[in-house]
Amino acid sequence: MTDPVYFSKPGVVCAAGSSADALWRSCVTGDQSGIKKIRSLSGKEFFAGRADDAVLRKTSARLDMRSIRIEDAALVQIEREIFGALSEYGASRVAVCVGSCDNGTELSLPAHAAFVSDGAFPAGYALEMQGADYVATYIAEKYGISGPALAFSTACSSSAGAIIKAAELLKSGFADAVIAGGVDVTSDTVLLGFDSLEAVSPCITNPLSANRCGITLGEGAAFFVMTRDAPKDDMLVSLLGWGESADAYHMTSPDPSGAGAFRAMKTALIRAELAPDQIDYINLHGTGTKFNDAMEAKAVAEVFADCAVSVGSTKPLTGHTLGAAGALEAAICYTALVENAGKAEDDIVLP
Repeated sequence: MTDPVYFSKPGVVCAAGSSADALWRSCVTGDQSGIKKIRSLSGKEFFAGRADDAVLRKTSARLDMRSIRIEDAALVQIEREIFGALSEYGASRVAVCVGSCDNGTELSLPAHAAFVSDGAFPAGYALEMQGADYVATYIAEKYGISGPALAFSTACSSSAGAIIKAAELLKSGFADAVIAGGVDVTSDTVLLGFDSLEAVSPCITNPLSANRCGITLGEGAAFFVMTRDAPKDDMLVSLLGWGESADAYHMTSPDPSGAGAFRAMKTALIRAELAPDQIDYINLHGTGTKFNDAMEAKAVAEVFADCAVSVGSTKPLTGHTLGAAGALEAAICYTALVENAGKAEDDIVLP
């Protein structure tokens, strides 16, 4: 079997909880209280998952915005692991991989409105506030990290891609530890953009159901410290395999055949040297749209055929956290393994 890379415990902030334990309690009780109606700048109301403002503190960031405050609230939960990695390996051997889609729109939208009305950006506004890199740059600056700092902005796969790249950096020897995960916010840009696609559900999303009618958007962050060395104090949860694909079918719609998802899952199983019947649970993307859920169902049916594998979606609890979704759902799977541990080591396979 392939040599694993290991996850530390996760740091988590989202609508369903401001820690991994709180998120797990929401998962096992089906608590949707974090999903609430919010009013957008257009005046239209949407159900959306928002992080608890009470846990979001002003940061020392050069660009202190909501996405950074959410990210910081998740990072402080794993600072023992971060400082431990820095102490053991040194700042140049620690890397950062972060997935995110929204780049400071709570600052850029009013700034651009001012530019249109007044002919100039407000004092203090800088285009760096819209830079995709800052979610990774902030972590490097905050902890004095001088290894690679990489940002990923590939829509819903962003933080899954960040975790995969972290594993590749570790296996290739470019880093000895990686702070990996993702963060995103439910900005008006996101809400109104998905609404323009007629993809937002008028009620809390109901994935994998005949009655599903769209997405409920959410925000959050989830981060791990990933290493080749097994953590000394945490349950051993490892990443054995992963798969990436691009079906190039449409800008906003998956290939209805499920071919892209099929290739990703098959590649993950092959890399992990696991058979389909060795998989116990799949946390699907499960957005609640007719296109996504139907496509995923076809892909799972083809890959797992006659295997009795359980599937589910956690987005009715967290909302669809966009670039943070892969990392947040990996954190849920991590906690599920720890809470239901029946052996010394458990594994995650990431499509």
